[in-house]
Amino acid sequence: MKIKTLLIANRGEIACRIARTARASGITPVGVHSQADANALHVREIGHSVCIGAGPASESYLKIDAVIAAAKSVGADAIHPGYGFLAENPDFARAVEAAGMIFMGPTPETLERFGDKASAKDAAVAASVPVISGAQGARSNPQEIAREVREMGLPVLLKAVGGGGGRGQRLVTDETTLEEDIEGALREAKSTFGSEGLLLERFLPEARHVEVQIAGDGNGHVVHLFERDCTLQRRHQKVIEEAPAWGLPRALLDRIAQDAVRLGETLAYRGLGTVEFLVAGEEYFFLEVNPRIQVEHPVTEAITGLDLVALHLRIAEGAGLGLVQDDLAINGHAVEARLYAEDPAMQFAPSTGTLTTLSLPEGLRIDSGVEAGDTVTPYYDPMIAKLIVHAPDRETALARLATALDHVAVEGVETNRAFLTALARNPEFERMQVHTRWIDGRLDELTKDSVLSRPELWKAAAAILFMATSRQDGETDPWINRDTFTGWRLGLGGDTMEAGQRVTLTDASGASQEFRVGPVKSGDSYTVLSENDDVATLTMREVVPGRWRLGHGDAVFLIDARIQAGVIEMDTPEGRLVFRPAAPLDFAGGDAAADRAVASPLTGMIVEIKVAEGQQVAEGDVIAVMESMKLEISIRAAAAGIASNISVSTGDMVDRGQVIAEILPSEEQQDE
Repeated sequence: MKIKTLLIANRGEIACRIARTARASGITPVGVHSQADANALHVREIGHSVCIGAGPASESYLKIDAVIAAAKSVGADAIHPGYGFLAENPDFARAVEAAGMIFMGPTPETLERFGDKASAKDAAVAASVPVISGAQGARSNPQEIAREVREMGLPVLLKAVGGGGGRGQRLVTDETTLEEDIEGALREAKSTFGSEGLLLERFLPEARHVEVQIAGDGNGHVVHLFERDCTLQRRHQKVIEEAPAWGLPRALLDRIAQDAVRLGETLAYRGLGTVEFLVAGEEYFFLEVNPRIQVEHPVTEAITGLDLVALHLRIAEGAGLGLVQDDLAINGHAVEARLYAEDPAMQFAPSTGTLTTLSLPEGLRIDSGVEAGDTVTPYYDPMIAKLIVHAPDRETALARLATALDHVAVEGVETNRAFLTALARNPEFERMQVHTRWIDGRLDELTKDSVLSRPELWKAAAAILFMATSRQDGETDPWINRDTFTGWRLGLGGDTMEAGQRVTLTDASGASQEFRVGPVKSGDSYTVLSENDDVATLTMREVVPGRWRLGHGDAVFLIDARIQAGVIEMDTPEGRLVFRPAAPLDFAGGDAAADRAVASPLTGMIVEIKVAEGQQVAEGDVIAVMESMKLEISIRAAAAGIASNISVSTGDMVDRGQVIAEILPSEEQQDE
């Protein structure tokens, strides 16, 4: 059956990516959106989109009836679920087929088999694929789980049977927190995946994560498109992915790929899927199957030259794979980094807000679902973009990725850009001396503040800002705030500054510096005085619009600079830098009473209140548990006292900074 109209039951970058291939294949794409996504990039790019509900995914993207109704209303022949949301829901697949449309994914029976980790493990055993040892079957009784964990011995991994995408996994390493870990794992399994069932597995402390991309025609013909290495993970979620898996013997990787194909053949797999493994030395073990397209599929496309969405469409139309295993070969090396709106300084908590600046480098593949001016909401995954580099070899690919990350500029939200850059340049990662828990043991090193620019680049930004305000047409520039400048004069010996301005700049890391800037009578020279009385004379000449020749002492180099959305963006030899003109900093003393106000660190939903009104609490006690996007966060008391004025309930949405309770001094504290 030829597909004419395709409904894309997803959002963000994957919806945009599917739509592009659909159009190139002569298929009309139609999108869906929530009320919160009414102006989202995927809605704008696709051009025709149907609103299916309110902002929370449970009221829109997860509503089967709403998605089916939207597909019927536009006369869709098929539905592509993308990844996440309903992509692995067998009830959704059945509903699509019952409505007379093609579901672009495996059969409902296959989704049921792989959607339950216990069932998936059984399928792997039946196909003679090695599996990790552990308790047989799923468990939901806390006492039974605790007893079996103690019998197995720590560390043990608790895995929700319906988990996926890095969620639903909890590592137990400490006997003292065992009951708390089990309670949290069961709660997350039920609230997120609809089942309290947990698998108990032996934990492999220094394994690599290798996954095999497979494609099947539904009639028993299955091929593999080689492997991806996804070892760099944080909280079981992938950070940087690459293909092929560098540093492992090809004979070992071929055996893993053959096992993945055999597993697919036993179930007559249809569509795209990924079989995931843990590799420890010469041993490898089945982990799970993701029966859908993966976030990291672009690296496979890069090394094979295939368009996986086009291949998926071909399979869905009943035309088969159109290729055999011998048609496939590896070309070069590809690496992908996931740029997220998250704050490394707050344990990578999601960062919401408006993207006032979003500037991404050229010369590589960028898959993104947002543009400058868009808003990162608390409802969905906070991915900003995927940066994909393809090169002849891994060394070159990593170097190009690091350079590309240097030239990313984001304002309005916190990001993991510097963290990704540190990973791309890390010597241990370059030698692939890493494992799935490697990042967790080096977070301080990988997230420490780094010097993003030499002092002369700050001074160059101040000089460019001064020149812009001095132009005849400066009054029409919307980014200028003349309230940040004051006039002054300074004699410096031979040449004299004619006038000066006070310029305060803040960079993307939040660091601020104040300068005094003025022109020197001799021409294209400017004197910049920093806060520590360091004086520099710079020669600044705009050789073409937006490109400047900067001279400082004996050094001369070119920089590209532009003013956009109220900030100065500079492309320099050090990467892309962002400076925001700011008023002088105000300094305020702390208020002791503020420690007693328990505020939400993020925008999200309260999933549990841990204390009662009037209850005695100690410093560090958990007051409430909240969920923001894919993260469960414990909100703790900053001081000991009495829990009072609890203003939220389970299920409430709260804003970042909203006070949810107070910790009042106890009688003993008042008497002190």
